Amino acid sequence: MSWQKSLLNPLLRLIEKRQMANAKGPSSLRRAFEFKAKIMFHAPRGTEMEWFDLGGTAALRIGGEGLDAEKMILYCHGGGHVFGSPKTHSAMVAQLAKRVGCEAILPVYPLSPENVFPASLNTLRAAYDDLLAQGYRSSQVIIGGDSAGGNLVLALLAQLLQEAVDLPAGVFAFSPLTDLTFSGASFQVNADADVILPADRAAEMMDYYLDGADPALPLASPLFADFTGAPSVWLTVGDTEILLDDTRRLVANMSKQGVDVQMHIERDLPHVWPIFHNVLPEARMTLDGLAEWINRRVGWADER
Repeated sequence: MSWQKSLLNPLLRLIEKRQMANAKGPSSLRRAFEFKAKIMFHAPRGTEMEWFDLGGTAALRIGGEGLDAEKMILYCHGGGHVFGSPKTHSAMVAQLAKRVGCEAILPVYPLSPENVFPASLNTLRAAYDDLLAQGYRSSQVIIGGDSAGGNLVLALLAQLLQEAVDLPAGVFAFSPLTDLTFSGASFQVNADADVILPADRAAEMMDYYLDGADPALPLASPLFADFTGAPSVWLTVGDTEILLDDTRRLVANMSKQGVDVQMHIERDLPHVWPIFHNVLPEARMTLDGLAEWINRRVGWADER
């Protein structure tokens, strides 16, 4: 365990988990996260960012010298479906893009409770379709996300499979939320150990998002989706997270369905720890490992 992790976890428990537990509503979470991300998270030097329209929504493009514009990571940020933005996650995605050697795009998607299921999924689907309409081959696109963003990219993959349309080259997710019924044992077992997510606020956030929809719908809870025929999938989660079983059970299901899926369970790391890449060695190691998987397992390195 790095000394940075030994300091970070208690700070997150003291500050982040307490704020998540006591927040009056989504607006306060949004303001706080935007402010902290601007101060704490930094993209590599030379990173270029620009806003443009993608599929009818604003999207943040990450580029820079040496990044291949013909390959693209389409990334969906997390935030419980109620907060977060491309700005809060752009530094982490830029770090990954630099390691992979490609560009990346983070679309803005509608948050809850102002917008409800499946509005955000529809927005992500429109962004993906627009990339292909612009001339990208599906083999040039990888989709990824974290937490609720991981929920959305896995739901998108399930939808693409269901409709038998062009599939991305690969899919990855950090600490994905896959089960909105919250039936995994880790949701209770790790309730105290998780240093960021307060288990007793999860149902409230999902009520904002679902607005009465069935949480067991496969496009709401990808745990219950059929991924037969999916491209390679890479997932990671911490062993003290309440969402641990969201990943473990999904991987078990995918394996039974014949999917080439990798799971990385890390010891005592916080929810979506790669976002702490500026201070946490384990975060940089995870980004290194994911970039290696993209370039080798998916095969992008062979196309350079």
